[in-house]
Amino acid sequence: MKIAYYSETDSMYIDLSAKASAESREVSPGVVIDYATNGDIVGIDIDNASTKLDLKELVLKSIPVIRRLSLHDRGID
Repeated sequence: MKIAYYSETDSMYIDLSAKASAESREVSPGVVIDYATNGDIVGIDIDNASTKLDLKELVLKSIPVIRRLSLHDRGID
């Protein structure tokens, strides 16, 4: 998952999947959900994010951490 905030447009995109977006639906004013061809949600676009969200803090709870191995960890120098 990736979260990007664009201050120049005051928008936030939450990328939930590497799948391509095939359809988008505005579910409330300025909030668009992107769907894959199979119906899975792949992203959320939020316009005027600073008025809809508390952008001062991001709290992650019970998120499983998957450690990516560096080349050094793999024995490749």
